[in-house]
Order: sequence, then structure tokens, then C-alpha cells
Amino acid sequence: MPTRQETAKETARLLAAANLQQFPAVMGFDGFVDDIIDVVQERASVDSYTRLPTMAQLAQIVSDSVNRSCNMELVVKKQKLGGNGPIMASALATLGLPMTYMGTVGDLADPSGIHHVFHDFAKRATLISLTSPAITHALEFNDGKVMLGELAPCARVSWARILEVVGLEKLIASFDSASFLGLVNWTMLPHMTDIWQHVADEILPRLSKKPRRIFIDLADPKKRSQADIQSALAVLKKLNALTPVCLGLNFSEAEQIAAALAIKSADFPLPQLAEQIRAKSNLDTIVIHPTERAAAANASGSAEFRGPFVKEPKILTGAGDHFNAGFAAALLLNFPLENALAMATAISGFYVRNAHSPSAAELATFLEFLPDPQ
Repeated sequence: MPTRQETAKETARLLAAANLQQFPAVMGFDGFVDDIIDVVQERASVDSYTRLPTMAQLAQIVSDSVNRSCNMELVVKKQKLGGNGPIMASALATLGLPMTYMGTVGDLADPSGIHHVFHDFAKRATLISLTSPAITHALEFNDGKVMLGELAPCARVSWARILEVVGLEKLIASFDSASFLGLVNWTMLPHMTDIWQHVADEILPRLSKKPRRIFIDLADPKKRSQADIQSALAVLKKLNALTPVCLGLNFSEAEQIAAALAIKSADFPLPQLAEQIRAKSNLDTIVIHPTERAAAANASGSAEFRGPFVKEPKILTGAGDHFNAGFAAALLLNFPLENALAMATAISGFYVRNAHSPSAAELATFLEFLPDPQ
């Protein structure tokens, strides 16, 4: 059995020899402007403050203020592109995949244009705006983040809107050219189940037989009912019958999906939980990524890998999307599950340490000298 470092070094070697430019990708359909925010604990001067370090402290402040009130100062450290789709797609494009992205990436004044936070992404990908972006106010702490969303644009993304902007024949041609389809952020896109159904009925049956994969990220479905989740899983099963589907889950999402599938998640270690969800959902691949490790299951079995967890990240928002990008790229390269998990945890680990996406060469170097968890 290879050690963690041996697996990481082997993954680095495989990645260095790979050509990700051979895998054109199409993704959609969300898009956010992310405000990355500190909550001020104490302000020393106009230019100096101490940030509130933990979510637990924020929760205590709010709890102590019940039946009274509280006033918290927010400092926007950075404004950046956001949304599960754009972050994952941008990470894949930085690794080298030719990328077409359709989503809520338009200019606030002119939705047919591109909002300025997506301009750098547009240098590496073809962007198609469906409408203006949603907005996320991301309060970041050492132990997690609080995401406050303004989601009205997401409700404008429908099958009819996609056809209005792109057209059915152009959409079929775009999907046909792709080796990878990323259809993500189900929770925040209320029409996504219907979009998946149309893709299953009107797109996938008309595509050529070249190998391709679909990646799905539900994006924290706890505000959706179990009936909604079960309906979505039924459509994913239809997609999987036509094209292999990988479902990416953080641990909270895995627990929610397990509950919808009548699986007692507490009864299983992480790799076996992935196996159980895969068996009940009838999907090709399941990957689950808590913050400090990850596990996945496919027809060949399951695997687990301990990632390079860091206690004081430079950025958290987008870490899971980078994990998904790394895992998706590894699947396209037909890496064994343990190597795919090593690549996925490494790209996420690189991102939270450096606050930017790595190139394939940078990721290979990071894997070669993969840090131990802190």
C-alpha cells in the first residue's frame, strides 16, 4: 500500500505527463459576484483592525444579542468572481481545459455584456451571459464561512432562457464538442432539475459517442425538501444512463443525500458512505470531501486520501469548487481513485494557501512536495 507522500508524488508524475487541452469542457449555469469579508472584532485606527477569528464567536455575539441588538462592522477585503460554476470552470481553465461557460455572468447595467469580475476568466474561456450575476457576501473565519446570498438572478435561469440566448442547435453542437459537462449549483438554481431533464431528453441522445463525463454539485441542499432532492436524484439517474455522472458532495451534503436515500450516514466510514450513496443513487462516481480528507467510490471500489489541511487559510470561498475541478480533471485523465483524490485535495490546498488557482505545472510541483496537514 503506497504511503500518502508516495501517492502524491505518483499523482504529480501523472499530471506532469498529461495533456488537459484534449478535453474541451462546457459548464453552467450560475455566476456570482463574491464579496470576501472580515467581521471586525476590534478597530485600532482608521487603517487597522483585528478580525473576528471564528464562527463560534460570531454565533455567541448573535446569541448574546437576542431581544436586544448588535452592530457588526464588515470590511470587504476582496471582490471576485463567484458561484460554483465559474470558480470550478475557471480552475479547470487555468489547468488547461478549453472552457465554454454559460451562466449569470452579465454586466449589472447590460446583462448581455460581461461583469468586470469575470473579465480575467474571459481571457481563458468563452463566456456566454444568460443574465446579470447574483451576489454573495462571504463572511470568512478560521473555522468556516457564512455565505449571505442575493439570488434573484438565479431564478431567471431556465431552459427557455438558455434556448433564447444560445439556441438548441448551437447548444447541441457545444455539448457534442465537449469531453466534460459541468452542470452545477442545483440548490440556488430553482429550474435546474428541469434543465437536467431537458439535457437528458433533448441533448444527450443527439450527441456523438465520444467519451465524456458529467459532473454535478448540488451546493448545500439543506433548504430544499427531501422530495426535491429525490426528484433531482431521479433525473441524475436518467443522465447517468446516457453519460457517466460524478456527484460531488461535501460532508454536510453527503449526510443530506444519505438521508434522502434512507442511508444512516453515521453507520459508515467515509469510503463506505460513498459506496452506499453510489449504490442507492445508481450514479457512476460519488466523491465526498470533508475539510481534512476525502473519499470516493466507483465501480472499481472506494478510496480515501488525507489532504493538506491548513488551519489559517488565506481564502476559503471556492475551496470546494477547486476540489471538484481537481477531481473532475483527474477523472478525465482516468487516474485511479486515490490519485484523483490526491489531485483534488492538492488543488484545494494550493488555493486556500495562495488565494489563486494553480496551473497544471504549479499543481504538479505542489503534489511533489505535498504538505502535511497542520
